[in-house]
Amino acid sequence: MDGGQQDKNRHGLDAALHARHVAMIAIGGIIGAGLFVGSSTSIAQIGPAVVVSYGLAGLVILMIMRMLSEMAMLHPGAGSFTEHVRLGLGPLAGFVAGWLYWYFWVIVVAIEAIAGAVILAMWLPFEVWQIGCVLLALMTVVNLFSARSYGEFEFWLSAAKVAAILGFIVIAGLWAFGVTSPAGNTFANVTAHGGFAPKGWGAVIGGVTSVIFALCGAEIATVAAAESKAPAKVIARMTGSVALRILLFYVLSLILIVAVQPWNTVVPGQSPFASSLALMGIPGAATIMNAVVLVAVLSCLNSGLYVTSRALFGLARHGDAPQALIRLNRRKVPARATIIASLFGYGAMAASVLSPEGVFSFLVSASGALMLVIYLMVCLAQVRMRRQVEADAPERLQLRMWLFPWLSYATIGAIGVVLVAMALVPELRPQFVASAVTVGIAAVAWFFLRRQRM
Repeated sequence: MDGGQQDKNRHGLDAALHARHVAMIAIGGIIGAGLFVGSSTSIAQIGPAVVVSYGLAGLVILMIMRMLSEMAMLHPGAGSFTEHVRLGLGPLAGFVAGWLYWYFWVIVVAIEAIAGAVILAMWLPFEVWQIGCVLLALMTVVNLFSARSYGEFEFWLSAAKVAAILGFIVIAGLWAFGVTSPAGNTFANVTAHGGFAPKGWGAVIGGVTSVIFALCGAEIATVAAAESKAPAKVIARMTGSVALRILLFYVLSLILIVAVQPWNTVVPGQSPFASSLALMGIPGAATIMNAVVLVAVLSCLNSGLYVTSRALFGLARHGDAPQALIRLNRRKVPARATIIASLFGYGAMAASVLSPEGVFSFLVSASGALMLVIYLMVCLAQVRMRRQVEADAPERLQLRMWLFPWLSYATIGAIGVVLVAMALVPELRPQFVASAVTVGIAAVAWFFLRRQRM
């Protein structure tokens, strides 16, 4: 019996997704506005050596995905990756990881709906909040239809993003190597304006603190695997390779951007892809990139609603959320959990209108470090689970974390360094403190819930 069928029997969810859906879902989770727009800030703060920052952050994410793959092979019917935290560290960690993950993506849903609305507001005669509400409603409908409709929608959105990146790499590559550039090879830009690391290597290492968040999202594939027809082995092996391909997309795109244009001409908050295309004389560069960013935003919004509903469904199965959320509709979709995620998204959007610098700012800050905390729990769960399996049944290890335990420890250390850096860097400290409060609230809620059950 394959992994998808096992999941269907265990969870009641429909195994409607194919391997191609899961692969594109992983890609869609990572390639978003953080690359197409957010990378401009990193380039301006670090210089051409930003590729090193992204590379280091990408290696951390790659190690985490490898650990998840190992655990998925050991427990193919576990479902969401937060379930591996529960299996490895116990019910408290499972409760905290599940609720933190749910909260993180609920906030992402609101942020992406607003981002998409801002772009469409340039072309449509409506207020941003009105367009945001419509986008959120449309994505909610897509997710209520079936897991297959979500997967198919995400497949094509992610395919469009990949096509855009590959197209950019080809166009920029021809320019950088002097094929289309009238001035010839332009790779001198990488070192001509203050050197490869003009802000120093300290800025390069410190940059990992911010760029790592742009690479979060590949774990969505392990959530979707619970509704996949592909065997667990296929999903586990594919997840790591997808993460590696995405890392190559990021690094290649960024090195070509700083080769095409001087890094100090990149304007924070404006797409460096658009400015590079404009420099190369591509007509309508700004419009093209706005369309690509809109696709990226819709993809992330679509995935955000999906993972929040499945995270809530998983919590309910363990009694950590209201039992009514377990019920599926006739399409085998946790409709109630999806609608609740949508409602919280509307609430967060309302806060962005009514109190943008107060309530909404705090909500966003409170989610700032949560993925790192969750990833840290994943690493600790993998180490503990691996120790137990090696002692009891080493033959069960079909796919192994590389160089265990040293790479696992190194990843834990790297995440710890990033969290400490967040606590020490003044502009990141509010996110660290607010996120710490969120983690504390989740832990206290578990103890309160346990007392209620006694």
